[in-house]
Amino acid sequence: MKKLVLATLFALGAAPAFADVSVTDSWVRATVPQQKATGAFMQLKSDVPARLVAASSPLAGVVEIHEMRMEKDVMKMGPVPALELPAGQTVQLAPGGYHVMLMDLKAQVKEGDQVPLTLVVENHDGSRHSVELSVPARPLNALMKMPHGKH
Repeated sequence: MKKLVLATLFALGAAPAFADVSVTDSWVRATVPQQKATGAFMQLKSDVPARLVAASSPLAGVVEIHEMRMEKDVMKMGPVPALELPAGQTVQLAPGGYHVMLMDLKAQVKEGDQVPLTLVVENHDGSRHSVELSVPARPLNALMKMPHGKH
């Protein structure tokens, strides 16, 4: 019966529209041996309004969506509950801005490693789906984009 209902919904065009999220230019910053956290950066683009609501990786005990921002001449970083993905617009996750924070690392991330990362995207109707990635690690000194004079 359930299959019949789903088939009917698809035939009528009433099935939920999952966001088709494209991910480009993804990378993770490599770490030193005892370092317990790093960031993942990328560009996200959704074809329908959606939100990035969670992320996970078997390499990290905790993975959060973070934002870096200036507050009274002080750079602050912390988690955000979600990151809006407006339809058709590219959202940049970059050093000094929004990023995916991998914490409680279980191993060193070395340049050239491929880090498994799962992004959870929520559609406007509340349905969720996962985007599975294998993200390359770049060197420790990979470009940091920070406002000039605010280092």
